[in-house]
Amino acid sequence: MIRFILSFFGGIFTLVTLGLAMVALSVGAIFWVYGRDLPSHESLAQYQPKTISRIYNGEGQLIDEFAKERRLYTPADEIPKLVKDAFISAEDKNFYTHQGYDPRGIAAAILEAIETRGKTVRGASTIPQQVAKNLFLSGDRKIERKVKEVILASRLVDSMSKDKILEIYLNEIYLGQNSYGVAAAAQTYFNKTLNQLDPAEAAILASMPKAPSDYHPVRQHDRLLARRNYVLQQMYENGYIDKATYDKSLAEPIRSVQGGDYPAFRVNLPPRDYFTDEIRRQLSRDFGAEEFFTAGFSVRATEDPDMQRVAAIALRHSLERMDRQLGKWRGTGKTIPAADLGDEAKWRAALSSTNVARDIEVDGKWHPAVVLKVSDQSLAVGIEDVPLDDPRGNSVPRSDIKWMHGDFHDNFKPGDVIFVREAKAKSGKFDHWSVRQVPEVEGGFMAMDVNNGRVIAMQGGFSYQHSVFNRATQANRQPGSSFKPFVYAAALDSGYTPATIVVDAPIEVNTPDGVWRPTNSENRYYGPTPLRIGIEMSRNLMTIRLAQEVGMDTVASYAERFGVYDHMGHYLANALGSEETTLYKMVAAYAMFANGGERVEPTLVDRVQDRYGRTIYRHDQRVCEDCGADALPRGEGPRILSNRERVMNAITAYQLTSMMEGVVQRGTASRAVHLPVPIAGKTGTTNGARDAWFIGFSSNIVAGCYIGYDTPRPMLGGHGYGASLCAPVFQEFMTQAIKKYGGSKFKVPPGGHFINIDRYTGARLPDDASGPNVQAEYFRDGEDPIFGVTYDGGFAMGQDLPLYKEAEQAQRQITTSTGETTTIGPRANFGTLSSGGLY
Repeated sequence: MIRFILSFFGGIFTLVTLGLAMVALSVGAIFWVYGRDLPSHESLAQYQPKTISRIYNGEGQLIDEFAKERRLYTPADEIPKLVKDAFISAEDKNFYTHQGYDPRGIAAAILEAIETRGKTVRGASTIPQQVAKNLFLSGDRKIERKVKEVILASRLVDSMSKDKILEIYLNEIYLGQNSYGVAAAAQTYFNKTLNQLDPAEAAILASMPKAPSDYHPVRQHDRLLARRNYVLQQMYENGYIDKATYDKSLAEPIRSVQGGDYPAFRVNLPPRDYFTDEIRRQLSRDFGAEEFFTAGFSVRATEDPDMQRVAAIALRHSLERMDRQLGKWRGTGKTIPAADLGDEAKWRAALSSTNVARDIEVDGKWHPAVVLKVSDQSLAVGIEDVPLDDPRGNSVPRSDIKWMHGDFHDNFKPGDVIFVREAKAKSGKFDHWSVRQVPEVEGGFMAMDVNNGRVIAMQGGFSYQHSVFNRATQANRQPGSSFKPFVYAAALDSGYTPATIVVDAPIEVNTPDGVWRPTNSENRYYGPTPLRIGIEMSRNLMTIRLAQEVGMDTVASYAERFGVYDHMGHYLANALGSEETTLYKMVAAYAMFANGGERVEPTLVDRVQDRYGRTIYRHDQRVCEDCGADALPRGEGPRILSNRERVMNAITAYQLTSMMEGVVQRGTASRAVHLPVPIAGKTGTTNGARDAWFIGFSSNIVAGCYIGYDTPRPMLGGHGYGASLCAPVFQEFMTQAIKKYGGSKFKVPPGGHFINIDRYTGARLPDDASGPNVQAEYFRDGEDPIFGVTYDGGFAMGQDLPLYKEAEQAQRQITTSTGETTTIGPRANFGTLSSGGLY
């Protein structure tokens, strides 16, 4: 009997042992099958989450950020204990004691799934399991995924500390509103740092991982409140907060950015503009878009915020002036249904959702508004963010629309969405609301340091929110006469001087498309004329003869050397700026004239640092000789040695700069540019006034403007010149820039000497000569200039051309300082020559 009992129990033991062995083998087989193809947990050692790339201006202020996943990675030791305790209480209260997974929780979840035949499948995932799922696995609810999750979780616990796992979890978890990680979520929901959160706010964040969309602080207020209170209860029961704190936190209402209790973080940032978007475009090209949007770069931009505001307003002033000269009202093209106008709540909601620009400031902020009523003498409007009972009223008087064709009834209808801004009286007090519209004509502006290429301001259009196309960097336009300095640079480096005489007379050029007869802007010609006058007065025929004499291959090589073009065509018309380029390239090229002929690369970025603070790009590679010294002699700054490439002779650069000073002092820009420091520059207007340019510089700053329709067509009936449209933008900007950056006389390079010449004839004058016709020109040492030689570019004088007689009649005889008689053109002025162009 005993033997039978022993045998019976022995059999049972054997059966149980074999069963357990089979179960163990089966489980082991399952884990082996599902675990063999899993990613290595060791890859977490190289874990780099997607983080925000942030852009700071030249003063260190945050101005923009770009991200696919809005995440601010925060190390574990910088995450407050309160936040950690809240998430552990909500998600995994046994976090510090289990081995990566909770067997009892998993068993309960499996049992529930069996009982409901798969209709109810709950998580029961620990924090390590959630980390494993988020980083390595899909989100589907299958047994296979759960097994893999457990395997990876146990491996994670074996390979790294719990604190490191918690750090990864708290930075990786999605918490709604495109916020990943607790730091970004604290900013999104409360506009606070993690250290500023109270227990109730920490519990709100800890409520989100379960289903962020189901716990919105406004739409799902009651549900979130119940979940928050549950998390607070768990924190209290787990000993993380005391009873008094628990009771106080329970009584707290839910406050959030979404509920209007706190200002949004984005409110503290300026609106996105052309400058930061161009940085995004350039760094995406240099580093790759995926890297830029996910690598957590810290970008120090070159932008000067004060000058950026001035640039935007200066360009807008000119564009709006031209738009008002046309007198045509176009409006925004957006309307609100007339049925909504009688209900303030409805029209305000409709206006708020209307897609119009809200980043415009010209002599005051432009407010979107809706026309409520049209009368003969006034326009009643509803203004965004302005109550109807505002002391300033809500009407536009008839006197405000004198500039436009027609009256109120001709141009406005109830429901039209428009812009308005405050109009001030001479006393500076509010006078009335004024209607505004975004001009159809567009343009770009850019300013940079001539010595290091730092772009301090860039405006790519009237309004970034109206049109994101950056006309400073993306618009390819004909530079017109603003290209002429490169022709003159090639000539000056080829042995010509500012006193060289070139014939200004009609020519014919045979082309495959027929005979080309270029003209000066006003169809006037002035005979033999010094180079200086040619550039000051923007003489087209002189430029073509000069280009022909020097050779278009030489001119093209100069344009390419300066970066104006990658490959320039060798066509004579290109000497007048007929080949397209960008304002960005032109301004950078002019900087090389200003700094004495050294290459300078324009940049919008001083430095880029990675997520660890390591510098991975720095623009300025110059060497600072004294920056390591403990002290410097009183009144002396550190010596910075330039290692830049020289692109043109320093004397040539100075000669050209001096000639372009004449453009501002006496030439085509003389009526528009008046500044307290020496300024050089060049106007440009293309055929038919389709493109208007002005680029100018002081000893420190170069700035340029371009204006034209996006689809090129004549401006102002063919009378939109660079001098009248773009030079005022330069004047307005540089007035403020000089106050901040100063300016001085242009540096005279060594190796030359001054000789007085007659600016109108090119004849040499005595050293003690004086008078308005005396010009001190700079010549190279060792080169004796030859005076009196005339160049015609190899063209015949064209006496049989219809306009030759006009040129002949415009000439005059004078006696030079040497007693000789010569023939020159009359003294030209702005009215006779305008601003040059293609022809």
